[in-house]
Amino acid sequence: MSFDQLAAEVLRLSPRQRATLAESLWQSLADPNELPLSMSDEDALALATERDAELESGKVAPLTHDELMRRLRK
Repeated sequence: MSFDQLAAEVLRLSPRQRATLAESLWQSLADPNELPLSMSDEDALALATERDAELESGKVAPLTHDELMRRLRK
């Protein structure tokens, strides 16, 4: 079944069924920005080293706490 066919079928569902399906699909997606809950010391050190290199190279710029909070509130 193609995407267009599937979408047409889904739109024939009741609003409640579509909402349930949407919630189920949303929950099935992994957050690419979420770190695993348990990380080995080796992996944590590699991540910290990578982040430090990004800061040192200028690839990313550090934020002050106030700037971070301002962006999060947007």
